[in-house]
Amino acid sequence: MIYKKNDIESESEKTNEKSFNQLEVGQKVYGKIINIKPYGAFVKIEGGAVGLLHIEDISVARIKSPEERLHIGQKIPVIVKSVDKQAKKFNLSYKEILGTWQDNIKDIKVGQELQGTIRETAKGNKGIFIELKPNLVGMSEYKPNYNFGDKVTVLVKKIIPEKHKVKLKII
Repeated sequence: MIYKKNDIESESEKTNEKSFNQLEVGQKVYGKIINIKPYGAFVKIEGGAVGLLHIEDISVARIKSPEERLHIGQKIPVIVKSVDKQAKKFNLSYKEILGTWQDNIKDIKVGQELQGTIRETAKGNKGIFIELKPNLVGMSEYKPNYNFGDKVTVLVKKIIPEKHKVKLKII
């Protein structure tokens, strides 16, 4: 059988609509990064529908660009964050896949030395946020001459589970 271009596009649209209509908030799906913009990444999920993964849903750590974590062609699991049936749009979250605070802290102990990446300096030189894992950030006292993206060695000074906080010291 010979297919016309319009027939193929029509079948593709039916597949996309079917996969879109089966989406539910909280559902885990798998997708492939097909485009990256400063505000997020577009993910084509199984079945063909394309959703948006906003930059703030990529990691709990501040990142300046989605390209710090993702690349075109990368296959990732994501969670459906919201579905707008009327607009036929949906948003995704990757950071939920990376584990909870409790999951990420369980192997870290007070007194331990770790490698981290500086993600932000608190206003007024109040501290430096350091990413220990993709979904775990701690705070160190402020020290001058450290910049976003710098790799540092830190000492874990205190873990406060009830506040989901990790206090660090840059070594």
